[in-house]
Amino acid sequence: MSAQGHPLVIQCSGVSKRYRLGQAGGTSLGEDLGAWFAKLRGKPDPRIPIGKEVDSQRIGSEFWALNDISFDVQQGETLGIIGRNGAGKSTLLKLLSRITLPTDGEIRMKGRMSSLLEVGTGFNPELTGRENIFINGAILGMRKAEISRKLDDIIAFSGIEHHIDSPVKRYSSGMKVRLGFSVAAHLDPEILVIDEVLAVGDADFQRKCLGKMKDVAQGGRTILFVSHNMVAVRSLCTRVIWLEAGKVRMDGPTDEVVGAYLRSYAELRSERTWAAHEAPGHELVRVERLALEYDNATEPLTWSDPFRIAIDFDNRGIDDGDLNFVLWFFNNEDVVVFTSGWREQAKRPLELKPGRSTIQCHIPARFLNTGEYRVVLHGFRKGSLLFSIHDGIAFEVHDAKRDAAWFGKHKGIVRPLLNWTEVPADPTTSSGPTP
Repeated sequence: MSAQGHPLVIQCSGVSKRYRLGQAGGTSLGEDLGAWFAKLRGKPDPRIPIGKEVDSQRIGSEFWALNDISFDVQQGETLGIIGRNGAGKSTLLKLLSRITLPTDGEIRMKGRMSSLLEVGTGFNPELTGRENIFINGAILGMRKAEISRKLDDIIAFSGIEHHIDSPVKRYSSGMKVRLGFSVAAHLDPEILVIDEVLAVGDADFQRKCLGKMKDVAQGGRTILFVSHNMVAVRSLCTRVIWLEAGKVRMDGPTDEVVGAYLRSYAELRSERTWAAHEAPGHELVRVERLALEYDNATEPLTWSDPFRIAIDFDNRGIDDGDLNFVLWFFNNEDVVVFTSGWREQAKRPLELKPGRSTIQCHIPARFLNTGEYRVVLHGFRKGSLLFSIHDGIAFEVHDAKRDAAWFGKHKGIVRPLLNWTEVPADPTTSSGPTP
């Protein structure tokens, strides 16, 4: 029981998760169980080759995705989990969902859990959507009659009624997300775990999901919500944990933690470069530099300066030209100001050649309002998300020199310079009094 009188449904005590770099295996549930039982009996870890000693600090051989994580979650609480890529968010959810076991520490949970961690998680691609609903319900421990009562609501919410009797392998990623979320939310779990996969759905479906999660929370059930969308986190969550480099950097009320997290982006540089061996992206294409560029770079960027975002990348395996770079611009409230993609707005298709190339997105002068911004880069291939770089670059737009006497900040997200014209009055009309 917590200090507030609400029962605890999740207790994490000193949880750590270690992965062995460059070695196959060691991450499956079976191998983790074997290692765990060996540890209980005081035996050596069976995953370590004979003759090798355990060295937890060995550089290049081990990676601690989580390191000494401790927190409690009360029944009915809506907990947000935020952090940049690689912070350990997905690893933590996999531990909570019992997909894998912690290397150290203990996790205690009370209640039936439903997880949506990846697109189509738990679906059998050869079976229909309807059949997969019953399988997922059975995994949660529900009776067939109980699932049948929920079936119509699940199908209606997913919006894929016309395809519910088709094999899941024919579904698009968006359809899998719709069905997966609908199943997870409607089968009455005590604990609902949702990862960033909701970003795959369209805006209408995301609104439906947020509404459904609010209904679930108001019903006294517990939600763990991982997202890069701070607007959604602020809307849904009552408390937030901020993970950084596998540790809890901050745990507290939503506005306080999200505000501190967003302010941390101000520490990012306006240029990021990566060495070839650590460049983010995908095995087919790696991003080696992401930078803000403008002509008078010795002076602060102002509202009257045009600028560009440069992307230096290394094409390591795409020979059909099917690659799209999309930039998302966020303001300091984490609202998407605008997006721009190469293939949608370039005058010619991207001519990909093997090796290194550079492309630029040009932003006109007198467009963005003054303030702080950050840039997220997404890479798409064949219509599917290939990679995302959330901890990209950040910059500030300063005000230009003003002639007017008012020096306050203009309202609005953008501040475009628009044409105003005066329409001459029609001489045949009169504004005088009617006789």
